[in-house]
Order: sequence, then structure tokens, then C-alpha cells
Amino acid sequence: MSMPFYVAPEQVMKDRADYARKGIARGRSLAAAAYAGGILICAENPSTTLRKVSEIYDRIAFAGVGKYNEFDQLRIAGVRHADLKGYSFSREDVEARSLANQYAQILGQIFTHEMKPLEVEILVAEVGATTEGDQLFYIQYDGTVMDKSNFLALGGEAEAITERLGETWQPGMGLDGVMQVVVKALGGPERALEPGDLEVAVLDRGAARRCFRRLDDDEVARLLAG
Repeated sequence: MSMPFYVAPEQVMKDRADYARKGIARGRSLAAAAYAGGILICAENPSTTLRKVSEIYDRIAFAGVGKYNEFDQLRIAGVRHADLKGYSFSREDVEARSLANQYAQILGQIFTHEMKPLEVEILVAEVGATTEGDQLFYIQYDGTVMDKSNFLALGGEAEAITERLGETWQPGMGLDGVMQVVVKALGGPERALEPGDLEVAVLDRGAARRCFRRLDDDEVARLLAG
């Protein structure tokens, strides 16, 4: 009788984490940053049809990096969860915090029990009535959820982008200022990203109900010009 092949659980988890990180690193990064009027989300994405940044609910946005089909499935699940909760209770009961926890449970379950983890990292952002009420949640491929303040970056170059944002971002910046800071952080010292290379959206604090708004190339160009 042959002995069954044994792999230590620690090695299995390490291999899954390495696999997910390599898949995520192959994609382009995105960044989000708070400004005086809301939250800016900017992704390096030249495609005009495949979206990394989307609306989830009235004041909540979703963004993902990694394998598009995998994070788009998570986006759809989030929209359904938010719609059901808003319909069953009230629109004010739909919160980014509970949505981030739902995503963390899904990703953690898949990472622990499935053969292949999801090669994704996602952002759930909610704009508040004031800057103190803004929320940024970063959920990793293994279900780890982190509450960030002011700005964050996702994707293969997240650490370098976050470091550049930390050097240039300032509280109370206007939309044009934060746009310039985020785009320079995404491009780094060796690249200058053009409006056509970017997918940009904002959560506008001053909007009546639905705060999510996409920015077209012309508006992005005007903001980058200052």
C-alpha cells in the first residue's frame, strides 16, 4: 500500500499566496486618494470597454486589480448584496464596511479551501458627509482586509506608488491637485501617463444621492494641466 503524498499546510498556504501575488503583479496598478470634495480613484487602464473602477451603490465605489473576470464577479456580487440590503432595510444601511467584510469572507474561503486562489486585490471606497467620514478598505487575495486613510495603492507596484503618494499627497487638496499627484505616483519617475492611459472616477461628496462619476479624457486632461 503506497503512502499518500503529504504537504505541510504552511507550504500549501505559502504556495497559494505566491501564486496569487505573481498573478496580481502582472497587471497594472491603481490608486485612490481623498481630496476636499470626495475620493478620486485612478487606474492605469487603456481599455475603453473593460472597467476596473465601478459604482456599487449611492456613495460606494469598487475597484480591482488582477484577473479581470475574477474581480468582475466580485463586483457583481457586491452590487447584488448592496441592492438586496438597501431594498430590505434602507439605503442608508448599505455601508462600505459591511461590504468589505463580505468580500473578505468570500476571498478567505476561496483561498483556504479551493485549489486555486483568486488573483485579485480589491478596493471598496465610501465617501462621507465630511472628510472624516471617508472610508477606504483594501481587501487582499487571502481575505485580509485593511482600513486605510487618505490614500492607498493596489497592484504589483503598490508599495512604490504608496511611497510616492506619501511624499506628495496633502490634506485638503483640490481635485486637480490630487489628480496630478496620483497620476505622477502611478507613472513613477520614468513614465508620463496620458489621459488615454487612465480610467478615472470620483465619489463626489456634493452629489445629491449617487456620488459616483466617471471622468472622460478631456476632463482628465484639463485637471492634469492644472
